[in-house]
Amino acid sequence: MRHHTREELHTVAGIHRDADHHPLTRDERVARWAELLEQDPDRALVTLQETEYQPDIIRDEMREDGSPITIAFKDPVLRGEGLTNDSYGEAKRFFEFTDCQLHYIVCSCHSGVTVRGDAAAERVRDVAKPHPGLTGMLWDALLIFR
Repeated sequence: MRHHTREELHTVAGIHRDADHHPLTRDERVARWAELLEQDPDRALVTLQETEYQPDIIRDEMREDGSPITIAFKDPVLRGEGLTNDSYGEAKRFFEFTDCQLHYIVCSCHSGVTVRGDAAAERVRDVAKPHPGLTGMLWDALLIFR
């Protein structure tokens, strides 16, 4: 077996880095997720059941095939940016959302067992808007009861 440095492997394998590539900002990642959800606005996406009642360790591992988070994970660009799976905890980390914000997007208590793609996109955009200070805290609280 022959060992190669990373640079040698790029030459041998014919891999070329895009010199102009810059990592997506948080706002760009969130906007891309919303756009992906809007590509099929009538699609019924599966919600996560009662995320607010789960202990952190359980909630972070929650996932459902066909959820709004699954749509993000299927995107090669978002995976290339570091989205490693379609769990609640990974979406929270990757999109830099609070539990309150992600709960509003994916929890069943807001739309039932499923949510339409366009409605999920609207929720993603709603929570991503900057809401500084006390206004932001009140907005986050309002989203829970919406």
